[in-house]
Amino acid sequence: MCGAGTGRFNMIRNGLYHCRTAFLDGVVGGSDSVMMLRDGVIRGGDSFYFFYGTYTCANGKVKAEITNEEHTASNGERPIWEKRVVTIGISGTYDDQTIESIGTSLVGKQSIRFKATLRLLIPD
Repeated sequence: MCGAGTGRFNMIRNGLYHCRTAFLDGVVGGSDSVMMLRDGVIRGGDSFYFFYGTYTCANGKVKAEITNEEHTASNGERPIWEKRVVTIGISGTYDDQTIESIGTSLVGKQSIRFKATLRLLIPD
């Protein structure tokens, strides 16, 4: 289980993370948010969106499934995800302070790839 273990690459540390995302493949956009990771569960958000999901990890590799929903109208600030429930799959690597990943979000019939970097702010 993530969040339990003693070795450097046995777990992702529980805590509050800063998350920076940037869309890939010529799609303009990205965001900064905060995420709480705890024992395989993800919760977080930013000014317009909240997200929730689960993750698994072992030996420096991580996979996650996240759902992203708008809580406040973004009024064209982020038109790609505006007024949609978006499902996201992520895979990447981690150490005791950071997570580097590539994700794919399914927005209607369009798949959008992005890079996400998480940095531990406050460990539990």
